[in-house]
Amino acid sequence: MPLPDPRPAVVAALRAAGCVFAEDEAELLLGAARTPGELADLMDRRTRGLPLELVLGWAGFRGLRVTVEPGVFVPRRRTEFLVEQALAQAPGASVVVDLCCGSGAVGAALADALGPVELHAADIDPAAVRCARRNVARYGGQVHRGDLFEALPDDLRGRVDVLAANVPYVPTGEVGRLPAEARDHEPLIALDGGADGLDVLRRVAAGAAHWLAPGGRLLVETSERQAPTALAIFEDAGLGARVAVSEEWSAHVVIGTPGFSPPAVPGR
Repeated sequence: MPLPDPRPAVVAALRAAGCVFAEDEAELLLGAARTPGELADLMDRRTRGLPLELVLGWAGFRGLRVTVEPGVFVPRRRTEFLVEQALAQAPGASVVVDLCCGSGAVGAALADALGPVELHAADIDPAAVRCARRNVARYGGQVHRGDLFEALPDDLRGRVDVLAANVPYVPTGEVGRLPAEARDHEPLIALDGGADGLDVLRRVAAGAAHWLAPGGRLLVETSERQAPTALAIFEDAGLGARVAVSEEWSAHVVIGTPGFSPPAVPGR
């Protein structure tokens, strides 16, 4: 006698727990579980509020399965727009840096699309560095631990074609209003961008010109509200800058190139 289909019960439990895409999540959890016991464990973790990606151990990102672990920032689908912009701006890039790399999803996606590249990723968080090494290994990528540019090998100066930085940009006072999945399960250092959310972006913009190759691109994700200020920060750092917007993903990416001289301001 065939066993009853577990899908209806799984979907119902996920819906009761507030999972908006219960049917889709049920398919993923059922596909990941090899036994009824494993399914029960996965369901328990998900219905108690653990993000689906951490339950599964991976996140979908631009067609890749990116390994994620507890304590590591989960890549967002809207960040795929940053990757798309990088590919459009520098389709022939040969040296790529993924700064504030988290899981290394951005660097892995760029290397996957570009083909053989010299790939470097960096993060200050040891858990992120560990996770990123697993995700960029297939592309021969190197992952470095340290604070922004301090982590990078010195011989990268002036050679980077794409410098992608998915910096934390949530203002400190707004971190407590984030969804529980982020607030309770992701590292604060990957979320909190300081008083106005732009502290790390300022530091990245200030140092980028020393690392970019001629014609290289710096790409940083930010919010719609912060985009005008971020644009001014890029220009003050000597970068020609513009903002790319995706209405579909509600994504905003500031793109900078070296060699821009901002106009002199009287009295400065």
